[in-house]
Amino acid sequence: MGTAADSPTSATADAGTTPSTDAVDPTRMHAVTAETQAIVDLVLDYSRRRLLATDTPLDKPATETELSRLAGRTIDERGIGATRALAVFEHVLAPACITIDHPQYLSFIPAAPTKAAMAFDLVVSASSLYGGSWMEGSGAVHAENEVLTWLAGEFGLPLGAGGVFVQGGTIGNLSALVAAREAARERRTAAGLPAPARWKLVCSTEAHSSNKSAAKVMDVELVLVPAGPDGRLRGDAVRAALEEHGDDVFAVIATTGSTNFGIVDDVASIAALKDDFEFWLHIDGAYGLTGMLSPLARARYAGVERADSVIVDPHKWLFAPFDACALIYRDPEIGRRAHTQHAEYLDTLTGKPEWSPSDYAVQLTRRPRGLPFWFSLATYGAAAYRAAITNSLELAQRIAEEVRSRPELRLVRDPELSIVVFERDGWTMDDYERWSTRLLEEQRAFVTPSSHDGRPNTRFAIVNPMTTFEQLVGILDSME
Repeated sequence: MGTAADSPTSATADAGTTPSTDAVDPTRMHAVTAETQAIVDLVLDYSRRRLLATDTPLDKPATETELSRLAGRTIDERGIGATRALAVFEHVLAPACITIDHPQYLSFIPAAPTKAAMAFDLVVSASSLYGGSWMEGSGAVHAENEVLTWLAGEFGLPLGAGGVFVQGGTIGNLSALVAAREAARERRTAAGLPAPARWKLVCSTEAHSSNKSAAKVMDVELVLVPAGPDGRLRGDAVRAALEEHGDDVFAVIATTGSTNFGIVDDVASIAALKDDFEFWLHIDGAYGLTGMLSPLARARYAGVERADSVIVDPHKWLFAPFDACALIYRDPEIGRRAHTQHAEYLDTLTGKPEWSPSDYAVQLTRRPRGLPFWFSLATYGAAAYRAAITNSLELAQRIAEEVRSRPELRLVRDPELSIVVFERDGWTMDDYERWSTRLLEEQRAFVTPSSHDGRPNTRFAIVNPMTTFEQLVGILDSME
């Protein structure tokens, strides 16, 4: 921790009074002055050091009391100045945030943005771009759409598929399902049929919590279908649900890479049901659909090409910075009809043929969050991405073999993608918690406890190409 902010900043206005702004220059924060130049130099210097650092620590959370004491009061009427504000961030606030691109960050689903993507994120902010409409951001939208078209092709979707980059998988899933319900409503209306008493959404008991959240937000009934013993949702189980609930079902969700285990549902058997039933097939591939880019895993994803919508988060396994989710529709016009907002001040945008990203999701204001991914992909090429994804898959298999070789450890499931879940014989959740805390305290790794079927375990979520087999072995050794 630094000493630049060891004491609170004194306030300049008495409590309960209204500060005067008579002597404040309203252009100070926007004009290019010597102060502005110094601020920009300060921020760019820090950013350069952080981007090029090879020894950035994992860091760890601090208590509210610690942060209040060390940071002091930073917001007052006069400001504390850029030098001190950055010092507070660098020496107090940043060390209280775990570094997600650290090679030994192995919990949840990590992020490992490329240096090019992180650097270009600065450019996106510095360029002051709005990415909600073609009118205001056509160049940015064009670049984002090139990436979406490339992804659609990788996933086997037809020419013309497209969509938008949104904040994350939760918003992506919700937006796709809103479009799915709108399509079902339009279809019933055209046939002269009323809407059901309550729309129904089918997904696996193993589906991500965001899908259940979407059902709650949309006020639709969630029909949970049991996955098989291997955690995989299959067509026969979905067929039973469709036969029971009939035309009330507007969508079925298949998962390609569950968060806990990285399991890919049997999409082919689920997609085949579209021959007999009318429903929207949505693929929640926030983490795992990326695996389709590697020749090692591509065969697991048969059936994705029949999806009506898919999501994948580049900030997970496609090496983009937070936050970016690619939402892609098979027929983007359905998404456009479902999501275009209408207001008098928007008349100049709506009803025109240009591609405005805000027409395709439950958002209006948006930054062009797909641009850092575009820049990195354009810089390094798709082959580099395939190699990095393949590396994660191979490393997961290799460390799984190491787990198998140790009599005190047990694989909970064979890894399918890049998540390895395992148990230590005789350990309780308290044992895992103490071990996890010690690893972080010693700055060796961030590996959190998890559980399955009531049994505690832990897991490696491997997405960072800089993570090594030796690092993982060292973490296993620490469990002895």
